[in-house]
Parts: sequence; C-alpha cells; structure tokens
Amino acid sequence: MSPEEIIKKIEENKGLSRRDALRMMALSPVAATVLAGSAAPTAAHASASNAVGKIVIVGGGSGALMVLARLRRALANPDITIIAPNEKHIYQPGQIFVAAGEYAPEDIIFDNTGYIGDDVTWIKDEAEMFDPDNNKLTTKKGTVVEYDYLVVATGMQSHYEKIAGLTPEMLGHHGISCVYHNDLAAGTAEGGTLTYEWFKAVKEASKTSKPRVLCTQPSTPVKCGGAPQKILYLCDDYLKRDNLTADFIFASPGEKLFAIPEIEASLANAQKRYGNITNKFGHDLIAIDAEKKIATFLHKYEVQGEYDKDLEEYDVIEKEDEVKIEYDFIHLVPPMAAVDAVANSPLGWQKGTAQGWLEVDRETLQHRRYKNVFGIGDVCGIPIGKTGGSARHHGPIVVGNLISVMEKKEPTLKFDGYTVCPLKTAYGEIIMAEFNYDGLAPSFPLDPAKPRWIWWAFDLYMLQPMYRYLMLNGLM
Repeated sequence: MSPEEIIKKIEENKGLSRRDALRMMALSPVAATVLAGSAAPTAAHASASNAVGKIVIVGGGSGALMVLARLRRALANPDITIIAPNEKHIYQPGQIFVAAGEYAPEDIIFDNTGYIGDDVTWIKDEAEMFDPDNNKLTTKKGTVVEYDYLVVATGMQSHYEKIAGLTPEMLGHHGISCVYHNDLAAGTAEGGTLTYEWFKAVKEASKTSKPRVLCTQPSTPVKCGGAPQKILYLCDDYLKRDNLTADFIFASPGEKLFAIPEIEASLANAQKRYGNITNKFGHDLIAIDAEKKIATFLHKYEVQGEYDKDLEEYDVIEKEDEVKIEYDFIHLVPPMAAVDAVANSPLGWQKGTAQGWLEVDRETLQHRRYKNVFGIGDVCGIPIGKTGGSARHHGPIVVGNLISVMEKKEPTLKFDGYTVCPLKTAYGEIIMAEFNYDGLAPSFPLDPAKPRWIWWAFDLYMLQPMYRYLMLNGLM
C-alpha cells in the first residue's frame, strides 16, 4: 500500500478502533517522516566522543531528559549531573486531552527515574542562583555545584499573581479554570482534570440557559501559544455534539488569531462554522472579581489623528483603557516567564523584548556571552519555539554543538526555528501548524492549514508513546 493510500484509508475510517488506528498510524509515513527528520542532526557525532568535562543539566522536563539521554550516548566517558526535584514527569501536551475527556490523568504522568541512569549524579533540588562568571550555581537547599559546561532546561513558570484578585486556589471554583495548571516539581497536573470538570459545568449550564464563556490569552509568551484557542474550540464542540450552545468570547492582547496567514484563515473559518464566537483583540486580562464574575482587561488600540501634510499621512495615536466583561465561565491563562533563577541572573537577556529569558543564539542555542552554556526548551529567549516539538529539535543541536565546544571546535549545527502547534479546532480534527523562522514548514506533503482527522489520531494515539519511549530517551 502506497503512503497516499495509507493516508486515504486512515482518513476514510474515522470509526477505527484505537488498536487499528495505532497499527495503521505506525505503518504510515507520518511517524517515519518525524523519525527521519530527527535523526539527521546527530550524524556529526555518530561515534562516541572522547571529550571530557563536567556537564551540569538544570531541569527535569522533556528538554533536560532528551539532552541527558543523547549526551550519555554521545560521550565515551560522560560526567553528568542533573539538578531536578521531580521524581514524576508530566506529559504536558496531554493536559489538553485530559481536559477533553480523551485521556485519564494517569496517562500523562511518568516516573522520571527510568530516564536518569545510575551513571548520572542526580541532585533532587532546584537551582536558585547562577554564577556563570565562576562556573557554578547554588541550589535552593544551599548546595554549591561547579561545572565545566552547563545546559539550562528550566522551562517557564506561571504568574497567577499578575492578575489582580486571582490565586491558583480559585481554579476549579467560581467558574474559573486553566488547563495549564500543574506543579512540575511535585509531578502533579490538575489543570486538565479541572478543565474537564469545567467543560461539564458549561454543558450543564447550557441545558437551561446560554452562558457567556470567556477564554483569555496573556501578553507574554506561553507554552504552546495555541492552547488557549484549543480549549475555546473543544469546549464549543463539546456542547455542539449535544445540540447545546453558549456565547464564547476569545480575548487576546494580539490583533489576530495566528501569526501565519494561512493558519489564521483556517482558524477564522472554524470560528465561522461555530457561529457563536466573538473575538476581543487588544484585550489583556489584568484583574478578576471571582465573586461577581467580572474580568477586567487593559484594552490597547489605535485611533487616527490629524493629517500630517509633511509626511502625507495621518498620525496614529495609541490609546488604552480598562474594559470590564461579565462572564459565567472563564478559562484563563496567566502570564508566564522564565524561572526567577534565570531571569534574575547574568544568564538572562538584560534588556529588550526577551528580557529575563535565557540569552542564547537563536541558531546554535549557545549562550551569547558564556560560551560553555547552552539552553533548551521553553526557557530560551528566541523568537519562536516554546513547544515540545521545538525542544525535540533543540536536542540534537544542543548536544552536537556542546560536544563541538568540548572538543575545542566552533558550534556548527543550527536550529531553524522549528515549532509545531496541533490546533484542535474540534473533536476529531487538528490543524498541524508546523513552522520555523522562515514560515510554514510542514513535515508531510499535506496542506498544513487544513484540519484533518489523521492529525487528531496521530496526536491522540501516537505522540504520547513516541514522547515517552523515544523522545525522552533521545531517540527522536
């Protein structure tokens, strides 16, 4: 059966059992393409390097574990320490599927111990202070750790306190939810479960009224920037399947649904299909009154000023005001940032739009000032790429370039900005938005802007085991 026939067969059989879907997806070129695309960057270090030096990896998420696994194979005599408090690992992309009722909470929690070998020194703590000028760091428990080479994989943190009137304890109450909510250090992920209960509460309310459902996006970078819209569309479809409806509002500080025009057009078509979604662009959530169910936004906009005869154009006047929106249910996403240990250290960008994020070169992922430091994953202060898919592409770049530096060579491998956002526009369909610094970058010859069931099956059935058994072991 040709690749095209396999794809057609999968798309025709939307009623496939999980077993059959897995079997056909495994045979399909989709997984093969992903695997092939991941292997190439490691070719430069196909045989183990004799380079030596103490490597410290800070973080216990996907980026840290991928780098760890690759380094253990790439070095003949690895001397690696990992600083990570979490004995449990959260498959964070799966929180969306928990919210949708497609995964159970236990489907996204793994043991970290299986990924950290006995030949690795594991300090179960968190970095509190970096001193890159002296090649050392201090943990929260006061342990001073020296290094020759450092890989920063600390991810990012949520700042609920940036929204006045909000605390994390309010999630799950007063019609408030956030699918992102988790505690990575403790290895707990409540956001998916809370949001699934939120879905059910919205549905129950829709049986007797037409509730107003507010979904927000912050002005900061977030983990997988499309996730707030995923909740919007999945909740709407969750109601639609039972012939129920609600008034949905998507409030975002941005001025469009997506940065890539082709993807934005497809999302706009999805909204048109639902017919009950209103966009509030230029709206940044700054406060919430949980008891009264009122959300306050900072609304930034532009108005036309007087005509400038010299410039032959109208002046543009920037304005802002506060806007209050009443709601029955709200799915909010808090502002996010690099962890304090990075943001408050010399390792972070000291100014500019990326201030506080790890200051790495956007291609080599090497620190711009401290050449023995590399970054991977969400913490990197680069233009795009705060997704697991980006971290997967970071992995071979970081390892290859780090070993080059250890061998007294210049880093030559380059990250092209690849990121991927599986935009779930309904149950059973996904827009697989893959792009890089140059624009759309699909891994497979299909229209990337078209919602497809095949991507839903791939995301739901294939990605979790691929992540668990291949990605975290540095095999893809």
